[in-house]
Amino acid sequence: MAKKVVATLKTGKGKAFTKCIKMVKSEKTGAYIFKEDIVHNDHIKDFFNK
Repeated sequence: MAKKVVATLKTGKGKAFTKCIKMVKSEKTGAYIFKEDIVHNDHIKDFFNK
């Protein structure tokens, strides 16, 4: 399944997107949570500044 996603992102308009993973500390439990999202290359800094 993952191979199809990678192959799709490498062709055509998929090169304009990046998978971003951010580690966020939960205020409720104190544990770290990983937030993942596929973001357009122009909006990467916005994703990490949130």
